[in-house]
Amino acid sequence: MQISIIGVGYVGLVTATCLAELGHNVTCVDVVKEKIDEINRAEPPIYEEGLDDLLKKNIKRNLKATTDLNDAVMGSDISFICVGTPDKSDGSGGVDLKYIKSAAIGIGKILQETKDYHVVTVKSTVPPGTTDSLVIPLLEKYSGKKVDKDFGVCMNPEFLREGKAIHDFMNPDRIVIGESDERAGNVLYELYGGFNCPKLRVSLKTAEMIKYTSNAFLAMKVSFIGEMGNICKNLGIDVYDVANGIGYDSRIGHKFLRAGCGWGGSCFGKDVRAIIAKAREVNCKPVLLEGVIKANEKQPLRMIELLKEKIKSLTGKKVGVLGLAFKPDTDDMRESPVIPIINELLRENAVVYAYDPKAMKNAKMIFGDKIKYMDSAKQVADKSDAILVVTDWDEFKDKSLYVGKVVIDGRRVIEDTKGIDYEGICW
Repeated sequence: MQISIIGVGYVGLVTATCLAELGHNVTCVDVVKEKIDEINRAEPPIYEEGLDDLLKKNIKRNLKATTDLNDAVMGSDISFICVGTPDKSDGSGGVDLKYIKSAAIGIGKILQETKDYHVVTVKSTVPPGTTDSLVIPLLEKYSGKKVDKDFGVCMNPEFLREGKAIHDFMNPDRIVIGESDERAGNVLYELYGGFNCPKLRVSLKTAEMIKYTSNAFLAMKVSFIGEMGNICKNLGIDVYDVANGIGYDSRIGHKFLRAGCGWGGSCFGKDVRAIIAKAREVNCKPVLLEGVIKANEKQPLRMIELLKEKIKSLTGKKVGVLGLAFKPDTDDMRESPVIPIINELLRENAVVYAYDPKAMKNAKMIFGDKIKYMDSAKQVADKSDAILVVTDWDEFKDKSLYVGKVVIDGRRVIEDTKGIDYEGICW
């Protein structure tokens, strides 16, 4: 099929490269020319495992990037909207839909000139009701055409883990197709025909809600096991033994039961806050979801509390921080637990030495010259009196980094703790 992808962030670029790998002709569109130029040079503007090779393989074969929305949409059968949906700046927890609006208006104007049936598919995460109440009216207004007659609309949420996004796209556990009508849904169903997994065909609003409910549940699971870990630690119990025990219950499962310093990333926090805001709009009180957020906000600072039990005053102390990305195999620092941790260390007047294999560039954009950036984990260890392990990169498992140091482990990275003044965050 001929496909256009509007927005080349994590979701858009992974979707584009994977669809190209599957043999479709794909055109990526973005307003940032620097990104487009990088993609056309087969240089991914983000780090994602396997993306580099996949991009080099497909670019200029059946994958290209452009800033020309008209050219991309006119030359395609399906347009995927993959633009960002950030938090509103007013602190309400609602979603800023300005990029969705812009994409819908732009596509609508182009549809005015098309003669063939076209399917506009929202892949961005948007609050339930957005595609019906915002995207479709804008498409109709600016195209002068009618949905389900002249063009179709679908909502196709993504369920990609950063760091494993290519694997997840190619090996989905389910595909959700929200459809304005059967004809539109059939186009996406055909697109995904080669995938051997359940394909759910639902309403647009239901598809939007499935995405939010999925992320809210996973965030709740992580917040839950972190809170149980805090209790277990005070009882002298290893929460990992507890998690292993409950994970054999088929109703619970082992995934997302790794207690630690909390979740981060571009999705969980934003999406839980968004569904809280939507719940309040419809006069519901999301007590559990509010608790999920509060528990996660507190968890990273447990590492500072434990550090201060070992080092009473942090003023002037050299504290190493290993791991800046919110998880391994990505350079993404959005809502990373390390941000409140480093901010608190700076507030306590500590000298912070930091290292991450992939996220150093992003860290410099956040912290500037407030902290000291090292070239390796060993350099951090050599400089520091105490070390906080915040991201579970494999290279941080090396015990020699920690011998003779005060260590607060936020991710259960270090197994052999002999000779280390060691404390796990909740074990």
